[in-house]
Order: sequence, then structure tokens, then C-alpha cells
Amino acid sequence: MQPNQIINKDELMILQKILNELSKPFVGREEEAKVILLALLTKEHAVLIGEPGTAKSALIRRAAQILNMKCFMYLLTKYTEPAELFGPLDINALKDGKYVRITSHKLPEAEIAFLDEIFKANSAILNTLLTIMNERLFYDGYTEIRVALWSLFGASNEVPQEPELEALYDRFLLRHYVKPLPDDLWKQLLRKAWDIERFGYQQPEIIIDRNTLDKMHGMVFEVSFSGVESKLLKIFSVLESKNIHLTDRRKGKALKVIAANALINGRLQAVEEDLMVLKYIAPHDIDDFEKVNIILSEELKTPYKYLRELEEIGVSVKEVGNYIASFPSINSRFVEYRLLEIYRDLESTRDRVLAMMRESNDEKVQKKGMEIVEQINDILDKIKRKIEGR
Repeated sequence: MQPNQIINKDELMILQKILNELSKPFVGREEEAKVILLALLTKEHAVLIGEPGTAKSALIRRAAQILNMKCFMYLLTKYTEPAELFGPLDINALKDGKYVRITSHKLPEAEIAFLDEIFKANSAILNTLLTIMNERLFYDGYTEIRVALWSLFGASNEVPQEPELEALYDRFLLRHYVKPLPDDLWKQLLRKAWDIERFGYQQPEIIIDRNTLDKMHGMVFEVSFSGVESKLLKIFSVLESKNIHLTDRRKGKALKVIAANALINGRLQAVEEDLMVLKYIAPHDIDDFEKVNIILSEELKTPYKYLRELEEIGVSVKEVGNYIASFPSINSRFVEYRLLEIYRDLESTRDRVLAMMRESNDEKVQKKGMEIVEQINDILDKIKRKIEGR
């Protein structure tokens, strides 16, 4: 297969179906689904950072279901014992002088693992996890056990600050900040949540076997980077200049994630658009997630900066709408002048939104911009009616 060859339609459909099926039961979790798929395609690990109740564990459970993989899930605390994760000792074997651990239904036999509050585990567990994640080996006493693990997913409410956790944190190639849903998705959330309460999660319409996943993983290494190498090096340099440091390991492994993103988009040739996945690799602290997004959007001329500004404008317009609605009638010249001032400001804001829509051909920018323009027009009409009815 030549590097610039397009993936055939059947292979592309499989990846798109996995992505769609993964996010289908959830509202507004398409990006989280993508992070999970990128981890699975690259056989790497991912950590989801954010408050509880944002569908982190449900997404991993769904991924294991779609891929028909053995899944192990556990909530860690500083009191969690190694036996809870790796299995208890076989007492009968111990009587015979044999050191044997019963690993059935435990992490050593899992292909996908999800460990909630992973950074709260004690050092005995954390040290063992390092070897499992890095080498896929579990050292149990004098026994070396090769584990079945494909990808390990962690979750945490916060980024670890303790130096002793840095090595484990670095093993998570992909890092994603899971935010609560914005208020414009709350209505969909309530409807979807009620359906889940009544009927449970829908069964996936597609189940992928291990051989197919192996094949897709192998295709990651067929992707060519010839067209983006110089741009990638420049971005690494810009990130470093902004005090966002990537270890040598993360720089090298980033290529796999870039390649996986190209596959998801039906290509065996990486393009600049694929470099946006660095937003899952470069951040360290919470503030870095936004900072990296901004840097990448500026370097790659992506629609992110427009969407970010439109989001801020949308919030302001909504506040103005609520403010105008609070005026029952105009009872003074001052109020009339104030409304006329707001009217002129809204016209300027509308002109800025239309300019952004012209500058960007992105579908999401066009859709968001049109929504805001309609909101502004609606408020302008209300102001006119208030002034005319004075």
C-alpha cells in the first residue's frame, strides 16, 4: 500500500462506525470518543481529567463492548490493596509452597482497563502499573506475567502535582480535559438521560473483532509524514517557547496519534489538519489545554479561534437579550438613549460575526455564526418595538 493511497471505503466505514457508535448514547461527547479511539488505534493509554458524572467510565465500557474486549474497571483510593487489582493469592497453592495469584476477572487478564481516581493509588500499585503500561508485564514475586492489556484509561478530578506521580502521568500519551456540558445541551442531556434510565444503553450496531483492530493498528504505521514534518517541528519549537515542554518520548509517540487521526479521516498521508491532535499530547496542567488549543489554531489556521470568539460573543448576546427583556417599557429619555446605544453595539457585533463567517469556510463556524446573527436580529427587533411603543 502506497503512503498517499486513500483507505478503501470499507476500512474507512469501520473506523467511522466505531466513532459514531462510541458517542451515540451520549450528548456532546464526540471529542471524548475520538480521544478513546485514538488511544485504541495506537495501542496507547489515555487519561480523562474532569469532575465526576461526565460519562468517562460509561464511554470506556461502551468501547470495550464495541470491540468485544475484556474490560476491568476499578475506583482507586490510597487504601486499595494490590490484590483488588491483580487478584488474590491462591491459598491452596501457597500451602504447597507455590506463590500463585488468581488473576481471573482482574487487571492482568483485561484487554481494556479503566482506573478511576488513578493518581490516588498507593506506591505499591502505582509502581506495578508503570511496568504494566510500559512493557505489558506484571512482576508478581518471582513470576513474570505477560498481561493482555491493549489500552489503559485513567480518570482523575485533577492533574497530579506530586513529583512521584510524574512518571505515571507521562505514560498517558493522550490527555483530555472533560468539561461539563454547556447549557445549550442540557435539554438534549435530560432527554437522553431519561431514555437511558427507562431503557438502558442501546446495544451497539457494530461489534469489531480483535483481528480487525489489529489490522487497523498496523495501518497506523503505513501513514506518511513527509508533508507535515517541518510544520510539526516548528510547532514543537513554538510550544517550547511558550513553556509547554514535551518529553522526547512524547514527541516521538505523537507521530502515532497524528497517523491515527489521518486514518480516521480516510488518509494514509498526514496533513496539517492532523497536527491538531497535539492538543491531546502537549498539555500538562489544566491551563495548558486552552493555551495549546490557541497555539495550534494560530499555527494551523483552524476554525478553533473563530469558534472560541463566537462562543464568547454568544454569551454576551444572551446576556444583552436578558437585559432588554427586563425593560417593561421606556419611561425616560435616558432609557431610550441607552437602548439606542445597545442597538448600535449589537449592529457592530453582528458585522464582526458576519466578517468571521466570511473569513472561515468551516461548517461549524458558519452554523454558530448564523445562530448568533439570528439572536442579534431578534434582539434588535425587540429594541425597535420598545422604542416605537414609547
